[in-house]
Amino acid sequence: MIRWFVTFLAFWISSASADQLRLAVTTSFQNSGLADVLLPAIKADTGLTVQLLVVGTGQAMRLGAAGDVDAILVHSRAAEEAFVVNGHGSHRREIMYNDFVLVGPADDPANIGNADTAAQALRRIAETQRAFVSRGDQSGTHNKERALWAAAGLDPVGDWYRSVGAGMGAALNTASGLDAYILTDRASWLNFGNQAGLRLLFSGDPALFNQYAFIPISQEQHPHVKADQAQRLEAWLTSVQAQRLIDGYRIGQEQLFTFNAVRAN
Repeated sequence: MIRWFVTFLAFWISSASADQLRLAVTTSFQNSGLADVLLPAIKADTGLTVQLLVVGTGQAMRLGAAGDVDAILVHSRAAEEAFVVNGHGSHRREIMYNDFVLVGPADDPANIGNADTAAQALRRIAETQRAFVSRGDQSGTHNKERALWAAAGLDPVGDWYRSVGAGMGAALNTASGLDAYILTDRASWLNFGNQAGLRLLFSGDPALFNQYAFIPISQEQHPHVKADQAQRLEAWLTSVQAQRLIDGYRIGQEQLFTFNAVRAN
């Protein structure tokens, strides 16, 4: 009887874990609230229990390269392509996009609201040396911010430039406390509850496009990763049901993400 129970318990644990998948996702994906919409639907439709590790894109890729997760959902294209080229991921699949925005004090002392480009907006902040909060955490948002400063021909330094080494929510809280400018993805901003005196001041530059992609971790490098489960999750993320939920997710009647996955034939 005891031997039968032990065998049954081992089988049950194995079966349960077989339908679990570890997914490293960006803090912006979690902060947006979209995860709370998608995960129950994934469980209902596929039987998969997705365990999220919420980190910046850089840390998500480090977890993936080490084989500590089965897949990643991130938003830093150049880094993603290098990740796949280096053999850490089997492929890169685009899922959805939104955009980055520049947020700052309502009175906009650097006058970025009238800028023609994101680069010009950042130059105005640097010229006036108004407080700017950077995530400083090698996340996709931080990588975008650094690319925008480079496009503006600037390497920001000084007391006005505050690098906090934190996720999107914590960085936004810091900006709120300092009445500072910050780059954030639109979804995190709309779902942020401590906006205080901050306002969305600049958006619409094509340079602020923000693509999210799904990358299964290479089973060749890490034989233990759950490639079959990652494939099932990818199939769901590119499905009609995923499109309906992603495109339908709104805060205050504003759509936060746009589905753009190319479905397999």
